Amino acid sequence: MIKRSEKPVSQRQLRVGEAVRHALAEIFERGLLRDPSLSGVSVTVTEVKVSHDLRNAIAFVTPLGGGDADAVVEALGRAAPFLRRRVAEAVNLKFAPNLSFRIDESFDYAGRIEALLGNPEVARDLTDGAEPDDGDTKPEADNE
Repeated sequence: MIKRSEKPVSQRQLRVGEAVRHALAEIFERGLLRDPSLSGVSVTVTEVKVSHDLRNAIAFVTPLGGGDADAVVEALGRAAPFLRRRVAEAVNLKFAPNLSFRIDESFDYAGRIEALLGNPEVARDLTDGAEPDDGDTKPEADNE
């Protein structure tokens, strides 16, 4: 099976994604959602990825305070039509993107990498082959 090469993300996609992220953050800040699963939960929108045609958007979210992330994503999925309408009011686009929500796992991933790099065995392997850099190295001049 031949894979299609993915197009690079355009500046327009990045701009629209950021505008949608800001609109969602403002909606969450104002507390406009009335879902009981979201009451008392602060939600952070870390990134919004928009499709090339700007019709679909995936919002990566994380609940602050370590709430049940799956329940939050499920509740946001139920509120997606309401959120889409609010985003359409806030962002000037021809079509409001269909919203879907996913848990942002990048912080967990970064924590795992940090823990691995902090492991004494890994730190030893990282420094074994490297020569210490004392800052006094000067390029040698040609003696002619």
